[in-house]
Amino acid sequence: MILLNPGGKANFHTHTCYCDGKDRPEELVKKAIELGFTALGFSGHEYTEFDPDFCMSLEDTEKYRAEISRLKEKYRDSLRIYLGTERDYFGEGSDFPYDYVIGSLHYVEKDGVYLSVDNTEEIMAENVEKYFSGDYRAYVERYYEIEACVAEKTKADIVGHFDLIAKFNEGGKYFDEDARWYKKAALEALAKAAEKKPVFEINTGAMARGYRSRPYPAPFILEEIERLDCPVILSSDCHDREYLDYGFRSVMEKLNK
Repeated sequence: MILLNPGGKANFHTHTCYCDGKDRPEELVKKAIELGFTALGFSGHEYTEFDPDFCMSLEDTEKYRAEISRLKEKYRDSLRIYLGTERDYFGEGSDFPYDYVIGSLHYVEKDGVYLSVDNTEEIMAENVEKYFSGDYRAYVERYYEIEACVAEKTKADIVGHFDLIAKFNEGGKYFDEDARWYKKAALEALAKAAEKKPVFEINTGAMARGYRSRPYPAPFILEEIERLDCPVILSSDCHDREYLDYGFRSVMEKLNK
């Protein structure tokens, strides 16, 4: 398995107060230096017109780019800083020359309605009941049908939290992640997403926020990523500087084994 950050500590999935993160960018830079990071990549949620609450506004996008560029110069002798973005499949897209793009899927589209898969568990359950008549298999299969095309649609360098659909499913609460149909849907999507060999992230964000006991993606997906010879990168999907390297040590220990 090709792990892109096996030595120097780094995180490339980092959110700030310009979108749904807690901290100002410079606070995260200082925390990264304190933790001994060699690199830090910022990945603000790119503008998504139908759901502006979680993403950067167009005005704040300009401020975000300017501030990260300023910090690059200010801390160039202490930390490598990268200006990236997290682009949703249903987002507006951009021609701005970011250092990298994380391509992600945060919604399932059904009958022209965009249903968030990771807002709250209550909203997720209500949406599945209302739009899928309580059929979680249909809901999950629709997610992976779209997920298959995320890398191509977003022009992603990194594919984010591949199985985000399982965020609220700890212990198989809503569907069986060991079921044949589930693995088939996930692996078929992965085969399509991996065609151009993007980087896939091992993402500890749901662990940091207490939703999951394991990172994204599930072990069987990670094994297939390795078989498909795609590189991986470890990230914390940071929304709070106190969790900038959350779970890195334990995940690295498991990978080394």
